[in-house]
Amino acid sequence: MTPVLVFPLAAVAEIAGCFAFWAVLRQGASLAWLAPGVVCLVLFAWLLTLAPGDAAGRAFAAYGGVYVAASLVWLMAVEGFRPSAWDLGGAALCLLGAGVIVMGAMRA
Repeated sequence: MTPVLVFPLAAVAEIAGCFAFWAVLRQGASLAWLAPGVVCLVLFAWLLTLAPGDAAGRAFAAYGGVYVAASLVWLMAVEGFRPSAWDLGGAALCLLGAGVIVMGAMRA
């Protein structure tokens, strides 16, 4: 599976899983939110094992850039906040860095 597919799916799973815990611990949501949160986090971990590359750390580093950008999409879509220009610029830099790492990993 290519990083173009694996990383966004992993990001959604991780963010959803972490948000479930956030909702319970910070927003008083029902403990029932924890079960799907755990499922999402397990899915996230499994998806990252599908990333190409010979080293876990390199896959995690490349994924990090996608995670940052996906988090800003979550911020808008789920939490209803608009990212600042600083947020968007930072995410663009992270995605550029992730692209560099992925290209290097695919050449190795």
